[in-house]
Amino acid sequence: MSKKVLVTGASGFIGSHLVEELVKNGHQVRAFVHYNSANSWGNLEHLPKSVLEQVEVILGDVADPFAVEKAVYGCQQVFHLAALIGIPYSYIAPSSYVTTNIVGTMNVLEAGRKYDVDRIVHTSTSETYGSAQYVPIDEKHPLVGQSPYSASKIAADKLAESYYLSFNSPVTIVRPFNTFGPRQSMRAIIPTIIAQALTRDSIELGSLDPIRDLTFAKDTANGFICAAKSELSLGKTINLGVGSGVSIGELVNLICSILEIAPNVLQDPNRVRPEKSEVSRLISNNSMAKELMGWEPKVSLEDGLLETVNFIRANIGQFKTSSYVV
Repeated sequence: MSKKVLVTGASGFIGSHLVEELVKNGHQVRAFVHYNSANSWGNLEHLPKSVLEQVEVILGDVADPFAVEKAVYGCQQVFHLAALIGIPYSYIAPSSYVTTNIVGTMNVLEAGRKYDVDRIVHTSTSETYGSAQYVPIDEKHPLVGQSPYSASKIAADKLAESYYLSFNSPVTIVRPFNTFGPRQSMRAIIPTIIAQALTRDSIELGSLDPIRDLTFAKDTANGFICAAKSELSLGKTINLGVGSGVSIGELVNLICSILEIAPNVLQDPNRVRPEKSEVSRLISNNSMAKELMGWEPKVSLEDGLLETVNFIRANIGQFKTSSYVV
């Protein structure tokens, strides 16, 4: 049955993919986009016209409870993706992460409780685990705030959990592992590598040693949808990951192989995270997602990278490769 659903953070990378998949699934979609004077809808503007014309776009700020209440009113489900997510920028402006990620989440939870929504799917992040104390990482792994970003997301997750336990709010927490794909900005490692490789003689990166579990955007978006459909996921925190890892160095070689160029990598000290803040290894245990929601990733790393390369090549003018994007 078609539902009216709200996606906060809809102009973002994952949000735009989720909006697209929800429309394809026949839902009425309301997209909550951060207010800006240019009336930019961000990544939603990359959606096919046939999809975008079915989306109700409203501008606001997730940190404003009145704007959030207006957005939630009349919706049966809420997919909460609005957040500040850049780890390096959280070193510069930690207060803004508290306001957006924690206060914003409380506003969504309160509005959902006020209007008695059927389901709230809250977005966590694998960064909440910190450096792996064991792998693969299951949902029982300790949470470690190794950056102001991850600390703010841990707090937001616990707020979501508290609303389920205190008020019986129908909350599910999904914890994506390093989603990638078309529309992602150079804040993330894969677009950074690809865009530099397409436009420069060398690729400037931080550490090449961290290992990441890379999940394609469409798979992650479908994980959100599976979470909203599953009664067994209520009150649970569920990993969305592939279950295998690749180092940044290996990733560079794979991308350069796709581009048919020889890698020339330089280390930029400005891109190296503080030693105690760097998360060295993230590999998911996704068995709970399979068991409770019937979800598992379908797109291979190689196929996802090829699709991402094609998108960035077609939109290379949008990528600023001359400076470090935090």
